[in-house]
Amino acid sequence: MRFLFYTHSLVSDWNHGNAHFLRGVMRELVSLGHQALALEPAGGWSRRNLEEQAGLQAAERFAEDFPELESRIYDADFDHAAMVAQADVVVVHEWTDPALVARLGRLRRAGGRFCLLFHDTHHRAVSDEEAIAGMMLQDYDAVLAFGETLRERYLATGWGRRVFTWHEAADDRLFHPIDTPRQRDLVWIGNWGDDERTEELHRFLIEPTAALGLSGTVHGVRWPEPALAALREAGLDYRGWLPNAAVPRAFAQHRLTLHIPRRPYVAALPGIPTIRVFEALACGIPLICAPWSDAEGLFTPGQDFLMAGDGTAMRGCIRDVLNDPALAASLVRSGLATIRARHTCRHRVEELLAILATLAAPAEAVP
Repeated sequence: MRFLFYTHSLVSDWNHGNAHFLRGVMRELVSLGHQALALEPAGGWSRRNLEEQAGLQAAERFAEDFPELESRIYDADFDHAAMVAQADVVVVHEWTDPALVARLGRLRRAGGRFCLLFHDTHHRAVSDEEAIAGMMLQDYDAVLAFGETLRERYLATGWGRRVFTWHEAADDRLFHPIDTPRQRDLVWIGNWGDDERTEELHRFLIEPTAALGLSGTVHGVRWPEPALAALREAGLDYRGWLPNAAVPRAFAQHRLTLHIPRRPYVAALPGIPTIRVFEALACGIPLICAPWSDAEGLFTPGQDFLMAGDGTAMRGCIRDVLNDPALAASLVRSGLATIRARHTCRHRVEELLAILATLAAPAEAVP
């Protein structure tokens, strides 16, 4: 089949985690003999910031890291009708311009012989309801929501005709253990997050690091100067943006990592861990999480990772992992086994193909 993905960017992962997952999904589709093409808007903020802050070579690296993938830029004169006419499946990410979301729906209604899916991997359905409510989704065959609570939200509001849960996952062609000396204690990879986890970053990352005197590294973007000063005071080295293809080696050089979710996921969308959890466990690094509810039973907390309820507990968990090699090894084995059993992009492609079968032949036009 021919798959077409409308994404904010496939080339840039600067403050854009969805690129991680789509790259993995597209690689799996290509490996199965399908065709997969991404489209991204000209002037998109992620790619623009990447090129401005890391240089054109940062975007050019995409072709070196993912030679089997292709992404094209569209502008105001782009012929979307001709493009979707060549596709069997069109997947439209929720960061796509609402006018284009509606236009693609009209093309489907007018007899387009492709299956049209809307893909939501963000918390705007609860944090910015008007943005999602304004999307014209009545002509879409289905919505793919990256968690059950988000799926339920779409159903309750009537935003989609049919809604399926489609979690993110790890691209285990890229994310896997690397045998290299672990030179430092802790690594945290994540962006500042618009004050959605400011207090949590201090309580679960900065303060425990300082209290335990750890060596550590932080990667990510959009960190304001006061936060950078706090990192320095805690003894953490801030090293800015890290291309996602380089993350496995960064994990391999550290003894543990943390998951500190943004507040909207914890408060309003329980059960959605975001892709960082999948990627860390796939790399075989011990993981300690700030509180989140694994409402869907994706993992086994306490075996796949440790959960720390507050800053004091986080210090204790970090100390235990660093001082107990058997505990660290057990977490690695269990987490890696869980990923390999059910949370790789290969599993998600199998789920996607099953969803398409359920929707009954993408060649049929919507009535």
